[in-house]
Amino acid sequence: MFETRDFLDLETLCRELDASESTVRRDLDILEEEKVLRRVYGGAISLQPPPSRAFDYAVETERCSDEKARIARVTAGLIHNNQTVILDGGSTVAAVARELAAKSLHVVTNSLPIAESLEALRNIELTLTGGYLYPRLRVLLGPFSEQMLSAVRADVVVMGIGGISESGFSNNNTLVVGSEQKMIEHAGKVIIVADHTKFGRGGMFPVAPLSAAHVVVTDSGAAPESVAMLRSHGIEVLLA
Repeated sequence: MFETRDFLDLETLCRELDASESTVRRDLDILEEEKVLRRVYGGAISLQPPPSRAFDYAVETERCSDEKARIARVTAGLIHNNQTVILDGGSTVAAVARELAAKSLHVVTNSLPIAESLEALRNIELTLTGGYLYPRLRVLLGPFSEQMLSAVRADVVVMGIGGISESGFSNNNTLVVGSEQKMIEHAGKVIIVADHTKFGRGGMFPVAPLSAAHVVVTDSGAAPESVAMLRSHGIEVLLA
């Protein structure tokens, strides 16, 4: 099951393998000795080369880059000076961060690329969450990151997402999901940024119901029925 997932938590492993926690822990110890995976807090991370470079930050940055640039410009217009803004990891949110460079903001992020793009700007106060560095996505995740986010009260969160469907917003990594749920919980306004390829696609782990979002910013390639579905849930949809 690690062939398609980089991280699995202990609860999921027990459920999917129909095995006790002690059995799963013992098997994980063996696989760690064989350098198949690395044990981390709450589960394990695969050390095997992925079958493709999907979900790799560098690859995602190149994918739909024009659409992401348009989404970023529209999203930046929703952010006002002197706000506290949580910026999620991911290439689309990183594009938004670059568009925010002229504003006066307090930015909280778990993304190294976003921190690198904003660190030299005197008009932006920057706070990193801390946590486990997940190298492929270049984000800080796990319990320390979530603890930090629990102490934050933000005006708005700008969040990328793995999939959007009638059942809600989802992602493919439980560490990512845990941090994103904390971001949503502690922000007054939730803005989801997603190019058209994310619609009709369900991730393995639910992040939040559609009702959690206030605004979804996507590109003009989004299917009309997907836009209508979001609007039927009271979500403002902006097409870039």
